[in-house]
Amino acid sequence: MANFSKPIGPQFSVEVYQNEYLPEGGREVNAIVTVTATGGGTVGGAVSAPGLYGAAAPDAAVAIMVDCSGSMDYPSTKMRGAREATAAAIDTLRDGVRFAVIAGTHVAKEVYPGGGGLAVADSRTREEAKDALRSLSAGGGTAIGTWLRLAKGLLTGAEAAIRHGILLTDGRNEHESPEDLKAALDDCAGSFTCDARGVGTDWEVKEVTGIASALLGSADIVADPSGLREDFTRMMEQAMGKEIADVALRLWTPLGSEIRFVKQVAPTVEELTGRRAEAGPRAGDYPTGSWGDESRDYHLCIEVPDAAIGREMLAARVSLVITEADGGVQTLSQGLVRAVWTDDMAASTSLNPQVAHYTGQAELADVIQRGLEARKAGDLDGATAKLGRAVQLASASGNADTAKLLAKVVDVVDEATGTVRLKAKVADSDEMTLETRSTKTVRVKKS
Repeated sequence: MANFSKPIGPQFSVEVYQNEYLPEGGREVNAIVTVTATGGGTVGGAVSAPGLYGAAAPDAAVAIMVDCSGSMDYPSTKMRGAREATAAAIDTLRDGVRFAVIAGTHVAKEVYPGGGGLAVADSRTREEAKDALRSLSAGGGTAIGTWLRLAKGLLTGAEAAIRHGILLTDGRNEHESPEDLKAALDDCAGSFTCDARGVGTDWEVKEVTGIASALLGSADIVADPSGLREDFTRMMEQAMGKEIADVALRLWTPLGSEIRFVKQVAPTVEELTGRRAEAGPRAGDYPTGSWGDESRDYHLCIEVPDAAIGREMLAARVSLVITEADGGVQTLSQGLVRAVWTDDMAASTSLNPQVAHYTGQAELADVIQRGLEARKAGDLDGATAKLGRAVQLASASGNADTAKLLAKVVDVVDEATGTVRLKAKVADSDEMTLETRSTKTVRVKKS
């Protein structure tokens, strides 16, 4: 008889791509670390995580935060689209998941189930929640920090293995200071992950992307409210696919070495260097959030002590770890980053293709953002130069999606040289889409 029970825990594998050879006097070691998590089956070389979860899916808790400020009525399709999208997300919840719906204005209100708790998803509570959505109406201001703090209280009270938020806004966070929002994000970081969406074109890109970045979620634009239903359904499906939370990338480096930076570089560029939490002598943890069946790439740059030709050393040990309820640490998988000094110039000057690719992808995200900022500031020459470089990088790396978005902001004369002309008129939605999705990368094609 076939066994259809869910396999125990996700399995993780770590692969390291680098050119370990350094010239005489060389000190900078770069490596791309590919982490792959698989919820079922066997991954070659993977280390399983026994006992994390049994045959049942992990406990999960979800809070959906819906902007109900006055601007959601202009046009009215935004409020209607938000109700329909939230209903679709509720329908996507699997049985047993605890959930709540929060209406966000200048204050936060629990629309369902109320009473400071969470409902358990089943056919009855889904219908009750969708009935409660009819009471959502637009009016009031926007103070996103209050929404996040309420979500944190609800989600952490559930003590679920997976805690996730979905946040929708259509405007700027005008009823609290940037410092208040940052304080709320600092307070919520590590408590739950959160996907953030901006609907329409009147919201602030850096606010929405900043929320997603701080809470290790995704950010995107839904320019037309009619697209909210599909987007919310997809977000909830991805949230339901998460199997393990609070995974950390742990780096150990030997005495005399220094970590220059740690970045996630696929599927998006995300700076992690400043998020290090000390984890013992010469070791630090960098948060990666929740995982399902997926793969991500990280770029590590380490400065090592100088050594003589012929010497080799371990530049870093990379581990995926989780901290268990009793405070113990479980290692899910690990890989090694090496440094070898050589007088072979061909070996020491060869650029690893994975490192080269993602260095270009990180530069692509940076020049898009700087180019758009220059354009907004009226620096047309600077904007043309930066966005031209972006076109060149997108073409060279095969990032077709970003190339298409760039083509809505500039007229491309020559992709190879990055020769472009700024368009005289650009739709707000096109510019905001490019800015919001500028950090999305393409995976390197491994030979």
